[in-house]
Amino acid sequence: MKLLHISDLHIGKRLCELSLLEDQAYILNQIIEIAEQEKPDAALIAGDLYDKSTPPAEAVRLCDDFLCRLAEVCPVTAIISGNHDSAERVSFGGRLMNSRGVYISPVYNGSVSPITLSDAHGEADIFLLPFIKPVHVRAAFPDEEISSYTDALRVAVEHLPIDHSRRSILVTHQYVTGASRSESEEMSVGGSDNVDAAVFAPFDYVALGHLHMPQNVGSDAVRYCGSPLKYSFSEAKGEKSVTIVDVEAKGTLALREIPLKPLRDMVQLRGDFAQLSDRVPGNPESDPFTRITLTDENDIPDAFNRLRLVYPNLLRLDYDNTRTRSGGVVEINEQAQSKSPDELLDELFVQQCGQPMSGQQRDLAMKLISEIWEGEK
Repeated sequence: MKLLHISDLHIGKRLCELSLLEDQAYILNQIIEIAEQEKPDAALIAGDLYDKSTPPAEAVRLCDDFLCRLAEVCPVTAIISGNHDSAERVSFGGRLMNSRGVYISPVYNGSVSPITLSDAHGEADIFLLPFIKPVHVRAAFPDEEISSYTDALRVAVEHLPIDHSRRSILVTHQYVTGASRSESEEMSVGGSDNVDAAVFAPFDYVALGHLHMPQNVGSDAVRYCGSPLKYSFSEAKGEKSVTIVDVEAKGTLALREIPLKPLRDMVQLRGDFAQLSDRVPGNPESDPFTRITLTDENDIPDAFNRLRLVYPNLLRLDYDNTRTRSGGVVEINEQAQSKSPDELLDELFVQQCGQPMSGQQRDLAMKLISEIWEGEK
């Protein structure tokens, strides 16, 4: 039985306030092409269809188009809601869609019925368990002792109608202890949302969502496929993919990654302004999303806009120099009131930048101060 495992689409997400809908449409089309080539028996979408619980209309339209196309290719499409989704909104109309082979996890109430598929090796059950918190499981099973996320998942799994004589597949959206996170995922203080991988022991494969880096946790049977796009600069050096899972006879599992190629990749660059600005201007349609860290000791006037002329998809600019490494703390002393504005400016610049102003910088600063004062009269 062949499964296509994807998750964390985050349709409607913005990166540094830039809409990613064009990039998402491009990568979702690529996933459809992979599905057409691989012809899986089922597509598993492990949560976070949307980036917001109330997604914008254009994000809903893109998601609707993607799911309709995926359902034409895959006999079964199984979807759960993630922590970014509204379980109620995602599951709306789910029972009507079952006849089209599209199965959406309802709001969790303790009762989960499997989707049963058959092949030459017999029957296989797919269980859809949306993102849940301890409070959700306590409401369903008030007599159970539940004090952690691990307790919640253990109780939820214990109440699933698992037939251990046949293959069982779980689709869920949680943070499993030991997995690697990136900056684009929500964090809980002290790792309170950790789930011990041992709770998933009854399953032949666990299709996880929530973390954006593709990775196995403990064994091949417990896997994050990762997000289809890079959603933070901490992911810049990583590669994105979809996971193809072959579950043959019970106990036999094979995984493959099929790479995804984005419309615009993501890079982080570091160096001084003169070095980084010496480049042929890029094409905004294909140039990567870029973060630049400047190492110049002096702040470069209008650096962001000047660099954006050659890096059209520059989204973030930082400095790493003596000032930023020291925290940029400016101390004000009691003698400040007796000093002239230009003396105060000189002291401020030295404290901020670790060196005095050049003659050109001082002339520019004085000119700006004069213009501001003139405007206030």
